[in-house]
Amino acid sequence: MKQVLTFVAVFLFGVSSLGQNNAALIKLGKAYNNYMFANTPEKKYLKKFVKVYPSSLQQEAEFIKETISTKNQLLKKEFLVIPDQAVLKNIYIIQEVNLLLSEESEMTADELVSQLEKTAIPRYELVDNYYEMLFTGVGNKNQPFDFSKSDFNLEGLGLGDEVEQGIFFLKCMNLCGRSIWGYMNIPKPPNTADAWSLIKKYPKFNGEVYYKFTDLYFKDFKMVIVEEEGMQSYKSYYLNKYYETLLSHLICLHEEGGTEADIKNLLLGSILKDHKLYQYTQYKEVLESIFQTKEQD
Repeated sequence: MKQVLTFVAVFLFGVSSLGQNNAALIKLGKAYNNYMFANTPEKKYLKKFVKVYPSSLQQEAEFIKETISTKNQLLKKEFLVIPDQAVLKNIYIIQEVNLLLSEESEMTADELVSQLEKTAIPRYELVDNYYEMLFTGVGNKNQPFDFSKSDFNLEGLGLGDEVEQGIFFLKCMNLCGRSIWGYMNIPKPPNTADAWSLIKKYPKFNGEVYYKFTDLYFKDFKMVIVEEEGMQSYKSYYLNKYYETLLSHLICLHEEGGTEADIKNLLLGSILKDHKLYQYTQYKEVLESIFQTKEQD
């Protein structure tokens, strides 16, 4: 009888802990939803933010605290290093709660969390989500844009393989591309002067200027990137955006007094020249015409 009572007590404690964790994940999702953009939490709210969460979710709470904090520390190594699988899964759930709170849904947050806890989420989707939230936090909360002091050593971030390194690079460069998109696409002609001033603040990777990172031949995979589009090729979506950034860089060099050496370095030192990757971009014809012209010159 004593053994039965002990089992029941342990079982009930496990159920109670699970319920506590679910409630905490929902609370973190609400905090992220409330403050991830322009809203700034009060200092007293941030000061006690991590303390109110269970010990099992301290790393997740620290991460969310940074994503909602102005002038945050997300570019420090403690956050850049990929967390373990359990933490990645919890942060994914927090993001899904945030998305649920941003739309009308018949599903409750508690139902969503319970469902996701039982669902196996592909590793690359977890990695993508983590760095999406990290770089979104940098872009939303750390203004003005400036990666000039950043040099990301991808071998030192605990990333599992070349796919995860590629995800990190493309998520970072997606933020960099967004920083100049308005300057290059809204004014007519493009505002290359302001775009160029930001391009000069792009980060380095493994000690080299950003465009020299060319390890982008990793195996493609599919996931939902834009909800309305369903499953999409990861490389087709993000490499296309990266090619757009490189072409904007090239235009800025032409318009803002870049030397022939600068232009040559960009063309031949980046994936602009890599014909085998053109299958992933809508700029295939543009790229081919650039190199045909150069060959004729």
